[in-house]
Amino acid sequence: MAELPKRYDPKSVEPKWYHRWMDNRDFVANPSSSKPAFSIVMPPPNITGMLTLGHVLNNTIQDILARRARMRGFEVLWLPGMDHAGIGTQTAVEKYLRRTENKTRHDLGREEFLRRVLEWQDKHGGIIIDQLKRLGCSCDWSRQRYTLDDGYVAAVQKVFIDLYRKGLIYRGRRMINWDPAAQTAVSDEEVISKPQKGNLYFVRYEIVEEPGRFLEVATTRPETIMADTAMAFHPSDKRYVDLLGKHAWRPLAREKIPIVADEAIDPEFGTGVLKVTPAHDALDFDIGQRHNLPIVDVLHPDGRIDCPAVPELDGLERFEAREKAAELLRASGALAKTEPYENNVGFSDRSDVPIEPRISEQWFLCYPKTKEALAVVRDHLIRFFPPHWEKVYAQWLENIRDWCVSRQVWWGHRIPAWYRKSQNVEAGVSPANPKKAADTAAATEKENVRVQIESPGNDWTQDQDTLDTWFSSWLWAYETMDVETRNKFYPTSALVTAPDIIFFWVARMIIAGLEFNPGKSDRVEDNIAFSDVYFTGLIRDKLGRKMSKSLGNSPDPLELIDKYGADGLRFGLMRIAPRGQDIRFDEKQVEEGRNFATKLWNVARFRQMHGPTPNAFGAKIDNQTLSIYALELLARLNETIDAIEAAYREYQFNTVAQRLYDFVWSDYCDWFVEAAKTEIFGEDQVKKKSALAVMDFVLSATVRLLHPFMPHITEELWALMGFGKDSIQFAPPPDRIRLDDVPDLAGKRQLVSAIYQTIQAGRNLRSESKLPSNRKIRFILRAEEKLISSQIPTLTRLLNAEEVELDPTYQAPAGNPVAVTPLGEIFLTVAAADKAGERQRLDKEIARIEIEMRAVEEKLRNKSFVERAPAAVVEEHRQRLKSFSVQLEKLKHAREGLN
Repeated sequence: MAELPKRYDPKSVEPKWYHRWMDNRDFVANPSSSKPAFSIVMPPPNITGMLTLGHVLNNTIQDILARRARMRGFEVLWLPGMDHAGIGTQTAVEKYLRRTENKTRHDLGREEFLRRVLEWQDKHGGIIIDQLKRLGCSCDWSRQRYTLDDGYVAAVQKVFIDLYRKGLIYRGRRMINWDPAAQTAVSDEEVISKPQKGNLYFVRYEIVEEPGRFLEVATTRPETIMADTAMAFHPSDKRYVDLLGKHAWRPLAREKIPIVADEAIDPEFGTGVLKVTPAHDALDFDIGQRHNLPIVDVLHPDGRIDCPAVPELDGLERFEAREKAAELLRASGALAKTEPYENNVGFSDRSDVPIEPRISEQWFLCYPKTKEALAVVRDHLIRFFPPHWEKVYAQWLENIRDWCVSRQVWWGHRIPAWYRKSQNVEAGVSPANPKKAADTAAATEKENVRVQIESPGNDWTQDQDTLDTWFSSWLWAYETMDVETRNKFYPTSALVTAPDIIFFWVARMIIAGLEFNPGKSDRVEDNIAFSDVYFTGLIRDKLGRKMSKSLGNSPDPLELIDKYGADGLRFGLMRIAPRGQDIRFDEKQVEEGRNFATKLWNVARFRQMHGPTPNAFGAKIDNQTLSIYALELLARLNETIDAIEAAYREYQFNTVAQRLYDFVWSDYCDWFVEAAKTEIFGEDQVKKKSALAVMDFVLSATVRLLHPFMPHITEELWALMGFGKDSIQFAPPPDRIRLDDVPDLAGKRQLVSAIYQTIQAGRNLRSESKLPSNRKIRFILRAEEKLISSQIPTLTRLLNAEEVELDPTYQAPAGNPVAVTPLGEIFLTVAAADKAGERQRLDKEIARIEIEMRAVEEKLRNKSFVERAPAAVVEEHRQRLKSFSVQLEKLKHAREGLN
């Protein structure tokens, strides 16, 4: 057994053990193992990503689950990987090109641009993987996957072709969400609604057939008036029924447009009249389809105005054009008024700019297996933690819309579709019915479109678009595994992710598993993507703000690791991470994590100073030789094990961390070890041996319980203390120790509790009397001698007293500081210098006891509590009431003695 250094140094310990684990292939999963399987697929970070606190939280939780499963005897696969991040990576490279060469991807051409992206990927990609290793992540790195691996690309293409042939994927010209910054379509799920302050513009449209009569329209977007192709009102709106079939003059790019009636119009909004702009609004598009209106697009892909008919606006940026359009309308007398207005505007989740509804020819997926995906969560074949996310998941599936899967980017999975060069193929608006979509797709393919991997020939050209990144990610749970691995580890056991991608990724992976049946049989249970889904919270700063570089409130996790160690960061963060709730990050918590590691190290060093530790792993404890303090500690250990198991079942990681923190710091270090020093430094070798054996047993159990949270320091202590021959990673978690044969265990525990409360009361007296903790002082305990006499040495040590005198008949002089405890009254022999201060202290203590008494009395007066609570709990409340009553009487007596 090697000697523990005086100081724990994570900078030397953590890299040493991680390299050893890697060299020993401890994280490599064996699909041929006879052990039960436990598997997790890592939510793949972006190829150019850097470690954030969000990554730390998510991957620490995954590592906790993986390490705990290894200790429980499972064959564990934690499969890591990275995502090519189509839009994100392309945008980063384009920004770099503009900054360094003043060029766009179009200047370079597709082939050269993709070569530059590969260069960028080789230079910047995969940095986060090394950072995750510094965190201690126990992934099977030999199985690391990438969404652009050759095999994965082939699988994505195969799925696209399969869904197309089933009629579930189709190509159509429809209203989509357009990101003017990235210049690509995005799906409905990638549009984030944000409240925005703007203006409501009231614009006058003159009736062609009735000069001098106007329709007034309220709009937030006067810059799109040039795309108006009709005016519309509700058929039941009597104000305008006489105008049906007539026309109005469009005020910008002046033109005659029809007036129609449509039930989609809200008569209560604005003036009850809508300017219909089919090219730039989803509702207007639907109205346009019903009334066969022309579609006029007045926006360039980058959001600039495309309208030569109004040269004052042509080429302007859209928001600049909004102000200019209002000026033009005002000058012509067409603008009646302007009012401040706040409404919700859809922003692109990718570029954080307002999206533009736009007619575009894209590829769409009609989701399969939605009813089945609802059922597996509703029936708890898949469980969500916290469970309230089930409702959010269900609402999305019940109102699901077709998924726009094509993206106008070059970096990613290119769509395996080919078009005849001699044909300009444009599909019409596709049917909502999948069967009709299948018929349309088949007819189109036969003549002008081929959906296949290889080129049909020289007269064919491949689709320029790529697939939405999430279209590759939805296969991640199983397509990352070969057949042998999948047979062992799919379905996966758990998924740890953020709730903001419940639609992007979680729901789609569930659908993919049910649609493609990657499991070992056709049974639903064999094809669900995972059994449990744990949704993490969002990490915010102390003020509740989201972490961001611009605010400067997002610390670098690597700097925190350098400062506090990976274990300190992991444990500190997990203590403040309540299940599913947002986290208020405070670096002090990470510092506490480091301090906790130091506390654990120091108590292990103290034990090692008193002789070698036998192999405590699996050691037997002789209950008959144990002190009352050891019995209390072992009982507390049992309670901690029970609480931890219950917390793990509900994915309450902060509860696990807090229970371990309290047990190690308070129960073990502050109380038991300090109490045990009486025996350790005493002459009785039997008692000393017993105390050290309990220290060994509990320390061995503690480092195993802590290992999933703090893998490095626990492995170091496991080795240096000689607790086991093999790695702690594969040592089983501790079981509860049997204490059934201990006579009057409850009475012994009650005595220990009374002793600890008495010690705490004595310490409080010292503090309130402003006596330094290192000064030896004398206490007198007025209590029954037979009950406590053998424990006086321990009381003396823990109170740091010169002496604790046991005197059942002691009569204290007036002003002697006193506290009432379950053992009796404890007195400081130093008279209070300030009787008024002592009187005030006793008044506060009397008030506290009275509040406690009222709470217990209220419970006992509650018939429902008395009738429904376990009898033992009710009796405990009655005993507490009696105890409070006795304490209150003694405190009031002491208070009267000061008068």
